[in-house]
Amino acid sequence: MACVAELPVQSTRSRFERSDGVSLAVETFGHGGTPLVFAHGFGQTRQAWAASAAALAARGHRSVTHDARGHGDSGWRADAPYTWEQMRDDLAALARSLGGPPVLVGASMGGLVGLAAEGAYAPLFRALVLVDVTPRWEPRGVDRILNFMRAHPEGFESLDAAAAAIAAYLPHRRGRKPPDRLRSLLVDRGDGRLRWHWDPRLLDELARGSERYQPLLIDAARRIRVPTLLISGGVSDVVSQDTIDEFLAWVPHARHVRVAGATHMIVGDDNAAFTHHVTQFLDDIEAREFSQ
Repeated sequence: MACVAELPVQSTRSRFERSDGVSLAVETFGHGGTPLVFAHGFGQTRQAWAASAAALAARGHRSVTHDARGHGDSGWRADAPYTWEQMRDDLAALARSLGGPPVLVGASMGGLVGLAAEGAYAPLFRALVLVDVTPRWEPRGVDRILNFMRAHPEGFESLDAAAAAIAAYLPHRRGRKPPDRLRSLLVDRGDGRLRWHWDPRLLDELARGSERYQPLLIDAARRIRVPTLLISGGVSDVVSQDTIDEFLAWVPHARHVRVAGATHMIVGDDNAAFTHHVTQFLDDIEAREFSQ
């Protein structure tokens, strides 16, 4: 497989203000071209997309990443609960601000939020790229993720301690994540301990009981009309052949590719393969639209 060359691309940072007072941290790579809006997974930040966003920007696509509310540098709510509807409407508003329908690239939670937004506000996106997520998922895999996120409420004494915890959680990856790559994922809340850079209230207010949204997500999938790519991990425990087959039955025009050896964390496990598949999908969309 040919790798996509990653050329140096500068990014610009901005804030996107929501009507309820929450400010979203946004980072944009590149100028002009097809806009891409990236939506990260639960507990992640926009930094999860940095390599892919830069590589796609180098190929002429404007890549817009952001921290979801309650994550990273975006606003955290102390006066109201977090809801899926808030996440959906944040993403929809950001998409509408880009001057034309963007392509959604959404991983895990971000893919579900994007699917819900397209179902509620179609036509919103030009196309959908869903990364290892389907409207119905495998509970055991999701529980494994949430158990890790709950495992360190006291935080870590150092970046090295956090790196060791991640290495134990992702034993298939070679080596530990460098400390400088961890800085954006952790924050010192004033007691000298490093905690994940997301609001712990999200676990109870957003993650718990998320299965109740599955019927709405299935209905949204059935109404997708835009080009759609599902990228799954070859050894993922969050999606399975059964959930993939269901999705392809609901969205018969969707394309599916599998990244061999990748877990649910496809972008981090094999970023070159992930970016290659997204690039190929975008090229095919533009070629098809050009020929019409």
